Amino acid sequence: MAAAAVFSYRIFCPIRCSAASNNHDPNKQKLNNISYSGNSTRSTKVDLHSQTTGVASTFVASVAAEKEGCRINEVQIRQNIPTKKQFVDPYRHGLIIEGGVGYRQTVVVRSYEVGPDKTATLESILNLFQETALNHVWMSGLLSNGFGATHGMMRNNLIWVVSRMQVEIDHYPIWGEVVEIDTWVGASGKNGMRRDWLIRSQATGHIFARATSTWVMMNQQTRRLSKIPAEVRAEISPWFIDKQAIIEDVPEKISKLDDTAKYVNSDLKPKRSDLDMNHHVNNVKYVRWMLETIPDRILESNQLSGITLEYRRECGGSDVVQSLCQPDEDGILKDGVKQDTASIRLLNGFSLASEIVDGGGLIASFEKGPLRFTHLLQAKGVTQNEEIVRGRTTWKKKPSSMPFSS
Repeated sequence: MAAAAVFSYRIFCPIRCSAASNNHDPNKQKLNNISYSGNSTRSTKVDLHSQTTGVASTFVASVAAEKEGCRINEVQIRQNIPTKKQFVDPYRHGLIIEGGVGYRQTVVVRSYEVGPDKTATLESILNLFQETALNHVWMSGLLSNGFGATHGMMRNNLIWVVSRMQVEIDHYPIWGEVVEIDTWVGASGKNGMRRDWLIRSQATGHIFARATSTWVMMNQQTRRLSKIPAEVRAEISPWFIDKQAIIEDVPEKISKLDDTAKYVNSDLKPKRSDLDMNHHVNNVKYVRWMLETIPDRILESNQLSGITLEYRRECGGSDVVQSLCQPDEDGILKDGVKQDTASIRLLNGFSLASEIVDGGGLIASFEKGPLRFTHLLQAKGVTQNEEIVRGRTTWKKKPSSMPFSS
């Protein structure tokens, strides 16, 4: 019989400070340097060697508290998921805020997160939202081995799915800029959870972007929505904050498009790389499909300032998707109601150009006010198409100079 492959790792493994000295001083916290060896199909034997560093306690720390020679799973060691609430995470540059329930992470905008104009792309911003949300759960000590799922959710075979998301962007971070991302959660009705974000420049303190989202639970096997079980509510409710990044008195409804939409992109097929850990298409991919229908002349001179998404169903790897887009150029929308251009001369304080009022079209002449588009992603079926997500995007003119420059 061939010998099994042998591996050897050395892992830095933090130990919780005592209550009297838990001041998160990097020079006063202790760390265990754990090395282990074995093969990739078995649990491993752990040996402990003391060392100091500045991190909070983690899952492996609880292992270190056991007698030498205890057996743990290789994946658990590599993921290093905490079993207790953490306050500082030096690896992710994160810390707990908002009285012990919010989360802040400091990140640097990397070269692969920016576009041709050297500013962060919308996709990069959405990916950062997702990452900080997961890291928030990681710090809470509630994270199981699911995609942001708690231990109670895993026992009930539940996963999180997003039902609505809204993002408002005033300015885009630039390449190399250090930004702080705050995120927190709150209640949303009886069976939902709200998660909000703020992005600010660490150098100037300016708020770049705000976002809010609503999440519900779905049974991973039946793919049906579920009420929040009592044990899960007991896990997450202590983390709820009564605070909103974006306040909406009455959320604007997004109308459904049909095949008469002005811009259509058909036969879109998900790739394997588009699927997440829950085996459905990642939310960021939806946005990419939507934005690909925006005309190039709009993208060249405008930048997205807001996006709202209403999710209807999940998209699987075998779906064939159609992206529809309709510009709001046949009339001005005010409070969700189309207005007669003959009776409107002002929009948000800006005078409308005469060619708009005379019916010349909004896109060609709207220099000061925002442009708006309605979107729909749908899965193409044999007898009928099924909605995946409705969307609305708002666009404004690109700045002629760098924001906040003197």
